[in-house]
Amino acid sequence: MIRSPDDFEPSLELSLHDDALAYVFTGDALVLAEREPRAMPWRHYRMLGIEAGRVHSIGRHQGRDHVAVSLEASAAGAVTLPPGLRAAGLRQWFGELNDTDLAIAMRAIQLLEWDRTHRFCGACGTRTEHMPGERARRCPSCSLSTYPRIAPAMMVMVTRGRQMLMGRGLHFPPGRYSALAGFVEAGETIEQAVVREVREEAGIEIRDLRYFGSQSWPFPHSLMIAFRAEWAGGEIRIDPNELADAQWFDPEALPGIPPRLSIARALIDATLAELSGSSPR
Repeated sequence: MIRSPDDFEPSLELSLHDDALAYVFTGDALVLAEREPRAMPWRHYRMLGIEAGRVHSIGRHQGRDHVAVSLEASAAGAVTLPPGLRAAGLRQWFGELNDTDLAIAMRAIQLLEWDRTHRFCGACGTRTEHMPGERARRCPSCSLSTYPRIAPAMMVMVTRGRQMLMGRGLHFPPGRYSALAGFVEAGETIEQAVVREVREEAGIEIRDLRYFGSQSWPFPHSLMIAFRAEWAGGEIRIDPNELADAQWFDPEALPGIPPRLSIARALIDATLAELSGSSPR
């Protein structure tokens, strides 16, 4: 499961310098070396003629400064990259970029996207300004402050004896199933969201809700909060607006499941280990 290193130190004070590890984006695409995709010092980009647009301090890890950089498009609306560099969405770098660089890149894109979409006040339309000493933008006219958006979302693996409840989202790749998930609504607790989502999506009642773990997931701004629970009643009755299918699966007969980078896979693997000790496909 991808997560920021425990010794990562967020910081607001870093500037862009030649030795800083730069996470360079054009739109939502991360720009890396074609042959050896990894975080590189800013000097490598600068020597290739790359010019920085917006810059955000991310933090420090193992004594190195990490900085997010957004390239500014030309008047024609495009960014031209020199030979040897490739721009691709974060999902496309899965399996090529090491876990630490990928986790920090996930931080970077969330900061850059928040900064891009909050340049103007949502209340009065005035151009906003960065707040010194805080990860925030403030309107100089009405004083409205905005912070990086984080959308809490629940995920739960429900078991019934040795069976695991998994659903197929409407936009999942063919054959893939996962734990049920959904966003927390305004005014409800995360626990209430879990109970509601399972009831709405699959028609199932649950009990014995237990926290499993969490993961920042920048698609687009989610904080995934995962649980395990036991079946308490009901038969599967899916909401076709949410799921294409939902089924109870035995550990020995699982469908396609999410990749190992996600907390969904960690949740499935942990449940499998407890139920039977078998390994997922």
